[in-house]
Amino acid sequence: MARILATLLLLTAAVPSVASGQDTWWNARQPGMRPFAEGADTLPAIRVEGNRFVDAAGDTVLFRGVSISDPDKLAGQGHWTREHFEHVKDLGARLVRIPVHPVAWRDRTPAGYLGLLDQAIGWCTELGMYVIIDWHTIGNLHMELFQDPMYDTTQRETFEFWRAIARHYGGHNTVAFYELFNEPTIYRGQLGSASWSDWRELVEDIISLIRSYDTETVPLVAGFDWAYDLTPLRTDPVRAVGIAYVTHPYEHKRTRPWEPKWEEDFGFAAATWPVVATEFGFGVRPGDSIAPDHYAYAIVNYLEQHGMSWVAWVYDPEWWPRMLQSWETYDLTTSGEFFRRAMHGEIQE
Repeated sequence: MARILATLLLLTAAVPSVASGQDTWWNARQPGMRPFAEGADTLPAIRVEGNRFVDAAGDTVLFRGVSISDPDKLAGQGHWTREHFEHVKDLGARLVRIPVHPVAWRDRTPAGYLGLLDQAIGWCTELGMYVIIDWHTIGNLHMELFQDPMYDTTQRETFEFWRAIARHYGGHNTVAFYELFNEPTIYRGQLGSASWSDWRELVEDIISLIRSYDTETVPLVAGFDWAYDLTPLRTDPVRAVGIAYVTHPYEHKRTRPWEPKWEEDFGFAAATWPVVATEFGFGVRPGDSIAPDHYAYAIVNYLEQHGMSWVAWVYDPEWWPRMLQSWETYDLTTSGEFFRRAMHGEIQE
């Protein structure tokens, strides 16, 4: 009898408790199932009309903004606060780009990361700033080869990320844009091969998936060459309406004179579709100043004269090119001060 009782006790101990019903596999749900609705209608909705972004009244909106660093990085360093976003607002930003690195999305878990994004959307809503959620990876999604480990992802993870995001933020006006993939590149074959049509078809699949949950937020589509080159649009644009395109026109992409080359590479597209420079920036050696013929003046003036919105990279004292000198003071670098003035409209010709 004693042996039978011992056996029963062992069998009972091996069976997990299901009384609460919360930790069982059959109760698991996909992340983002509950939409984030707090303040959803506070800001006017943004939509595409022709080659412009317009608000609910049909007025053209040209965005000037800034990229922060990854929320997981900021939270880990103790800077994930409303005050951080207040500093961004003081710069003059109307648009905040939030880069989500795949490694951070996995490590924090999708549910945990959505908690950070909920805070950001809430703070930005209160401060009157719109948001780009950016899947911040670099490489070749077609062959799943990426530039560095922090960018490693898969097609499935990318699809699941956008399914969670679209399900969770669909209908929230503050989240105006979804940047589908930060910087597509095959890096001269070192990241495999992919044609424009390969990339276009992947993008179209992502857009179709997003729109099964969210028909309002504007998808942002990047071209190859680290999101710089939009020339394939001349003959083979993405087969979707209500979207916009992305360029990352860093200084090193072309030599002077820049403007004719910018026109050839991406500027032409702004006559047909909205184009956003979602990432660009520059460094300045200590003690140097920015002359009137500097790249910074040239690119901002070119973008605005062609009706293209823009987002400066990056509001952080550690990532390059940095706009902050330190976390302690929040003092701006020379490039940070330039972008502050540009966001306040003080440098345009």
